[in-house]
Amino acid sequence: MLTPILIFIVALTVLLVAAQFFTRAAEQIGGWLKLSPFVIGVFIVGIGTSLPELISGIISTGKGLSEIVPGNIIGASISNILLITGLAVVLNKKSISLNSTYIYIDLHFLLGSFFFFYLVAYDGVIRWTEAISGILIFLVYSFYLIRGGEKKTETESKSVQTAFPVKALLLLIGSAVGIYFGADYTISSLEKIALGFNVPASIVALTLLSLGTTLPELAVNISAIRQGKAEMAIGNILGSCIFNTLVIPGATSLIADVKVPAELTGFSLPVFAACGLLFYLLTQDKKISIWEGMMFICLYGLFILKISGG
Repeated sequence: MLTPILIFIVALTVLLVAAQFFTRAAEQIGGWLKLSPFVIGVFIVGIGTSLPELISGIISTGKGLSEIVPGNIIGASISNILLITGLAVVLNKKSISLNSTYIYIDLHFLLGSFFFFYLVAYDGVIRWTEAISGILIFLVYSFYLIRGGEKKTETESKSVQTAFPVKALLLLIGSAVGIYFGADYTISSLEKIALGFNVPASIVALTLLSLGTTLPELAVNISAIRQGKAEMAIGNILGSCIFNTLVIPGATSLIADVKVPAELTGFSLPVFAACGLLFYLLTQDKKISIWEGMMFICLYGLFILKISGG
């Protein structure tokens, strides 16, 4: 079992590093195209941190391992809401204020996206005819944010035209290849690990894979907190959860119906829905206290303990 575990670690590292380089290259090209900083931040960075979940989901469905998809979505969302948010608040060493209008738009769409995923997954199968509505909802969300972001940046000065960033384009292509092969080997080794330990692949995806694929969000959030932009860190978490729950089911179900095993629908799916509701209710006072952050971390630890059978 040592070899599949080592391959999993190496492949996941390649996947995460490639996604980081892909995001940086896309930011440079977005700047050359004179996209607003808001659009670059919300979409290029936000979607870039969700690339590991998306690509691994597409590859696993193509290999007939569609049960990995809901496990990764549920696990990554719970990890983002409880663990990554909790760590963000604790690392910030004080309460995080949520005063931005966009944060509240995100909160409403977060609740709606969690409800959407619960609705399409609870019967044990996600079909493209129902999952495609998630992509439509995400397009509505995207249009609303972009329109607001454009209004906010209308008075910004125009940047001087520079030469096309050829290095960024080459880096974009190279990192895209890295993302593909990193995800491919990650899924292959995960399947072997699941077989070796006689554990359903969906449970391994729920824990090991989902925790690994949320590392980009953690890295972005630590960077934002160091720059004094803690609220941006929370926005990235919410945006990633919304993208994962709305877009990934639709994208993967176009390849084949996505199976949601009973071991997910019986416990993890209700916990997933409860996390979204809990986060929404606790943030109605426009802040996340350090004590609430510590509670989130404890809840995540309890969730992993229950999943592992402890």
